[in-house]
Parts: sequence; C-alpha cells; structure tokens
Amino acid sequence: MRLINSFNDTAPIVVTRPDPPQTPFVLSVPHSGTFYTKDFVASAKLSRRGLRRSEDTHVDSLFAPALAHGAAMVRAQFPRVLLDANRSADELDPAMFDGPLNLPVDDSSARVAGGLGVIAKVVGEGQAIYRGPLPPSEAHWRLTTLYHPYHDALRALLDGAVDRFGYAVLIDCHSMPSNAVRNTAERSSARPSIVLGDRFGTSCAAELTSIATTSLERRGYQVARNKPYAGGFITEHYGSRANVHALQIEVTRSLYMDEATYLTDVGFDTLRQDLTGLVADLIEAFIPPERALPIAAE
Repeated sequence: MRLINSFNDTAPIVVTRPDPPQTPFVLSVPHSGTFYTKDFVASAKLSRRGLRRSEDTHVDSLFAPALAHGAAMVRAQFPRVLLDANRSADELDPAMFDGPLNLPVDDSSARVAGGLGVIAKVVGEGQAIYRGPLPPSEAHWRLTTLYHPYHDALRALLDGAVDRFGYAVLIDCHSMPSNAVRNTAERSSARPSIVLGDRFGTSCAAELTSIATTSLERRGYQVARNKPYAGGFITEHYGSRANVHALQIEVTRSLYMDEATYLTDVGFDTLRQDLTGLVADLIEAFIPPERALPIAAE
C-alpha cells in the first residue's frame, strides 16, 4: 500500500514566539493536530471519526491564551495517528512495512509492542489503522517532513530560552479520555482530574510541580501526579537536558468537550481561563531570571 501524503499550503507545524523571548516558558502541543491528508484518510482502514480517537482535540486552543503572558508554543497540525511526535524517532515497528527500513529501530520499546510507536499501528482500543503494510519510504517521509521539524523547532525554542534566561521551562500539553482515570470518585467529580507528569521527579524541579499543583487545586481541580501518566518521550528527553525543566499536563477531555462528537461544551471557556491562570502563576513564580529554578531533581 502506497500513500502519497501532501500538506500543500498547510504547514505541518506552527511556532508562535515573542522575539526576543520574554519568558523561559515553552509550550509543546504534539497531539492536537486535525489536518488529515486526503490520501491518508482514503488509504486507512478506519473512518475519519475512528482515526480521531487519538487526538488531543482542542488542546492547542485551550493553552493559546497563555501566549499573551510571554510563553512560546510549538504545535503540530498533523494528527497523532499519522505521526506521534511524543515518541523517540527509533520507536518503529519493522513489521508494519513491506521492506527494510534502513533506519535505527528500538526493538525493546514497550510502546512499539503495544502498536503505539512513532508511527502507530493501532488507535483507540487496539483497532488496526492500515489495511496492509506500508512502504519504507512512508516512514522516511513522515520522519523527515513531520517529526524532525517538530523537534528542531522545539529544541530551538528551548535553546533560545536557556541562552537568554539561563534555563527553560517546557510545558507539554495533552488531554486524556475520561475513562483514563480509574478512580471512581475522580471520574464522577464535577471537575475531572488533571494529571501532572514529571517522570517521578526527574524531569523538573519539585518546586515547579508543587506550584502547578497548588495553582490548579486552588481553582477547584483534583490533581494527580504521575498516575496514570508520568510524562512521555518529550518530557523525559528534554527534561534530562541541563537547565531544562519539563512538566507534562494531561486534562480530562470530558471537562471541556463531548468525547463522542469532539465538540467543545460549556466547560471549555472555564478550563481555558484556568489553564491560562496556571501558566501565568508559573511565570510569575519564576520571573525575573534571578528567581531561577534549581537543577531538576535537585
């Protein structure tokens, strides 16, 4: 099966930043993209609605007002089901392709084993995406056109923040289905949980996670740490760099949208306002530059 993907005039990624940087805060939104190429949709086994089950729908819009406080943002316009930027580039399943990839492959990745590598094999509850194997050229095209530009842009924003402020704070923005939180009390709450992931204290200073928790709880949210999501590749990879603090935020989708129709509901504006307040609280806590964060996990 051969796909001929084309974005034409649509940019695969969008970068929004003050020039020069005003704060050390960078927002990453890798999973909210909704631009599905016609060829990909036509070649997929699933319907467009089925393919959308992995989207972090509207997350980019939820966090966009925070840019007014001086944060920068990189967001993917391509969907997660086409390419997952929150994976390592080598998390590939050779069995998905009809020939040798001639690319580095991580055969030990649990995410690949589950069908959720950088190029996903399944979506939702294990539903197969493709009718048959893909050509190796498809992996090369997606990594070259989508994956590497996303990470090049994210790395440039972080490097720019470190150069100007001495450190960078990366907020990786995600959403989760309402059934992801297994605790019955949290699922039935009027304010579904928000999960903060800091790789169990290794990707950022504990102070950052604590201030985020306090800010959200003050606004009435039940906040969990590292369970069920401790942070993916982006949080782990960039949070391991010197002078970069990375925190993942997962918001429950039922808090702001109808999960069956993907349409926002009355909770959207409230959540957007509260997330803007969260970012503003974090920026206020760590600006000016001399109020720098300690080294992650210090």
